[in-house]
Amino acid sequence: MKKKEKMVLNAIKKAGNPVRPGDIAKTTGIDSKEVSKIISELKKEGKISSPKRCYYEPT
Repeated sequence: MKKKEKMVLNAIKKAGNPVRPGDIAKTTGIDSKEVSKIISELKKEGKISSPKRCYYEPT
């Protein structure tokens, strides 16, 4: 797992509730477009899920 992937996953876990990519970008300092790409990867790997549109939480 890459450093940025870990940062995004940790930010999602720390939030404690479903979060939007924009919020993750603010928390981590990673560009929001890059956050969206990382989220897609994490979702494919089954590490996060989307309880509702545009919100993400750890699985």
